[in-house]
Amino acid sequence: MAKTNADPKKVLFTETVLRDANQSLIATRLKYSEFKDILPTMDKAGYYSVECWGGAVFDVCLRYLDEDPWQRLRDLRKNLPHTKLQMLLRGQNLLGYKHYPDEIVKMFVQKSVENGIDIIRIFDALNDLRNIEVATTAAIKAGATVSGTLSYTQSPVHTLQKFAKLAKEMEDMGVATICVKDMAGVMTPKEAYDLIGAIKAEVKIPVVLHTHCTTGMAYLTYMKAIEAGVDIIDTATSCFSGGTSQPATETLNYALKQFGYETGLDDAVLKQVNDFFKPIRDAYIKDGALNPKMMATDTDALNYKVPGGMLSNLVSQLKAQNAMDRFEEVLIETPKVRKDLGYPPLVTPMSQMVGVQATSNVLAGERYKNISKEVKAYCRGEYGTAPAPIDPEVLKKALGDEKPIEGRYADTLEPVFEKTKAELAGTAKSDEDVLSYILFPQVTEKYFAARKAKEEKIVKYTITPVEE
Repeated sequence: MAKTNADPKKVLFTETVLRDANQSLIATRLKYSEFKDILPTMDKAGYYSVECWGGAVFDVCLRYLDEDPWQRLRDLRKNLPHTKLQMLLRGQNLLGYKHYPDEIVKMFVQKSVENGIDIIRIFDALNDLRNIEVATTAAIKAGATVSGTLSYTQSPVHTLQKFAKLAKEMEDMGVATICVKDMAGVMTPKEAYDLIGAIKAEVKIPVVLHTHCTTGMAYLTYMKAIEAGVDIIDTATSCFSGGTSQPATETLNYALKQFGYETGLDDAVLKQVNDFFKPIRDAYIKDGALNPKMMATDTDALNYKVPGGMLSNLVSQLKAQNAMDRFEEVLIETPKVRKDLGYPPLVTPMSQMVGVQATSNVLAGERYKNISKEVKAYCRGEYGTAPAPIDPEVLKKALGDEKPIEGRYADTLEPVFEKTKAELAGTAKSDEDVLSYILFPQVTEKYFAARKAKEEKIVKYTITPVEE
């Protein structure tokens, strides 16, 4: 029997429309200008938190939206003064796709809190806890609430006992909550009941469950998790829910209240929020950014184990190469690549690595004919310890005679902040700018150039010549 919640009649909600819901459905293309007017209303909804930053938001702001992600965060903080702002952080990867030196991890966490973040959900794609220690310690020191996160997956090497042990180790590290992150939406109701029960039996802190509707399991999964004692769930305002996104906030709020649960949510405000986002959703459908595939239930994901954000990215990649007819082949190849690489959970950055490699294998017509530098780095051990041994043949193709590294890769990295800051003198306006550049140098360089051009244009048209 699962251990029940200390307060079995209270379930709190994290709203995801500003981050994971739109990341999963429209590849994070939701602009700040599109949702800024609803923020004061969202501030009255009664959410436990609003997930609004981290994940792919940072990259996409700079790469596609012509936005400064730090300014977006400050604006969110100003317009959601009574709501906890939450972000997703990839441990030693931060928001990029490789490991960064400890000094950068510490500074990035500190600046995130200074600019408005309250809750930092920290995970490692391989559940290698060595890769979340520095970020966790820094976040606690900065005054943030840390949610230690387990990247959920199913494989011969991922067991209830292992997950429960990891949760206990995270609690011992000082995290305030444990989050189980089911990024592919493959957790079944029974698995949720058993896993949440196993974790609740090991830890005394609240437990969060994050999942997606990809396979159609999510609503049942949440109800059984709540029965097992889960304290907080992730949901999305209904017009941005379903498919590869999260279950609907309003639906679960309505159902749980009928069962006598306290949610803290205001039904009238939830309706206002959803009514606001409906025309935005419709516009994305009309222009093709929201692909109907992302809104459908796909039970094949129970076999492929592909998360929502990864699905939308695969569609974008194949469209760009005029190869959408190979979509099913790529999905079939994905679990094969995952097995070859030692069953890594398919979460960023591993989901991108596995997805790109699977796509390359299919389009090249030969498996591992081309191996990305990221997969080579993974095989080298730069991302941590794989959950299971990597296939020897793949390891040989990736590394040749080179030996995998031993120990924690971040320990080999030299400090880079002061050197980079000096190189950006006259271009970077703040430490935040320097951090942006360190995470995404080429993208940020283009952003800086566009920002400068925009500022020069404004000056040109606003300064009136003085008549003599």
